[in-house]
Amino acid sequence: MKNILVINCGSSSLKYQLLNMVDETMLAIGLVERIGMQDGVHSLNRPGHKEFKEVLPIEDHAKGIELVMNALVNSDHGVIKSMSEVQAVGHRVVHAGEKYSGSVIIDGDVLAALEECVSLAPLHNPANITGIKAAQKVIPDVPMVGVFDTAFHQTMPDRAYIYPIPYYLYAEHQIRRYGFHGTSHRYVTLRAAEIMECAPADMNLITCHLGNGASVAAISGGESVDTSMGLTPLEGLMMGTRSGDIDPAMVGFLSRKLGKELSEIEKMLNKESGMLGISGISSDLRDVEREYSNGNDRARLALEVYGYHIRKYIGAYAVALGRVDAIVFTAGVGEHASLVREWACQGLEAIGAILDPFKNATRHDEAIISKMSSRVQIMIIPTNEELMIARDTLELVLS
Repeated sequence: MKNILVINCGSSSLKYQLLNMVDETMLAIGLVERIGMQDGVHSLNRPGHKEFKEVLPIEDHAKGIELVMNALVNSDHGVIKSMSEVQAVGHRVVHAGEKYSGSVIIDGDVLAALEECVSLAPLHNPANITGIKAAQKVIPDVPMVGVFDTAFHQTMPDRAYIYPIPYYLYAEHQIRRYGFHGTSHRYVTLRAAEIMECAPADMNLITCHLGNGASVAAISGGESVDTSMGLTPLEGLMMGTRSGDIDPAMVGFLSRKLGKELSEIEKMLNKESGMLGISGISSDLRDVEREYSNGNDRARLALEVYGYHIRKYIGAYAVALGRVDAIVFTAGVGEHASLVREWACQGLEAIGAILDPFKNATRHDEAIISKMSSRVQIMIIPTNEELMIARDTLELVLS
């Protein structure tokens, strides 16, 4: 087993990577954007080579998958001679409900189960399913594996995932906390164990996946025991455009006060809130940081709210875990925004976590940024969800 293709389908985009699993090297990485439009864009990058880019009509995901396959085998900018060199395809799937606690080889039953979960992730699962079917159509004889964002959090105890609402809503409709970003939280958990030279089963971690979407997870013995996202990715931390935790009565209040339909309130909380909503500047933290440095008070407020929410979850999970060995920051913001890490770590001396300002401010990829005197290590670990998906795919196809 050598080459694994990893596919991550969104509603109008398709990200992919081709990895050589002999040494876990990335052979190619690409993005298909503006699917369904006349000016669709496909870009392909190979280490050490100039980017290949094409603009053309991309009517659907099947066409996008076809473009990917053709590009990978192209004699000028491809990396393999034929698609027979791809032994398996790993698909990122957002929601599997309670159906799967791990990755699975995709068959008809799995696809049917994912269809049943569409109501739990209406913005994500349909695109994931479309991508799987498109890949099956183009390369029907290649095994496909589904790797689920929710699977890693299936180890949460019921006290963590049950909402305090009428129990029949869980029993009959599976309304509960599921959590997301599981592949990322799992990757950095395993990598943290390697860095600290101990088994995941012997560690307690708090992992902070901070990107445009953001979540915190409490990890005990290598397993997720709580996480900030809930039934949907809206719960938890303030994010780029998502509100995170709010008073649930606010939804009805805003509907009555503003005369808006429920769908409009949901759009506001998902697309117009968070960093964008408070700052009035942007959902991109880099833009907000720039305005903060120029003295913009709403930019300051947005960053302070963001940092406060992160450390509030860290503090809560420290109590839930009882002992914390390390706090891990990952994803785009977690890896690159030193100011966010600084504000997120304020006051964490109470749990034995002491940030080193010099180490935190220094640009690096993977690092321990806590002081030598810190009982709890604070770490930056770049996430690699694609590699995690490829590893799962390889293991299942070979088993």
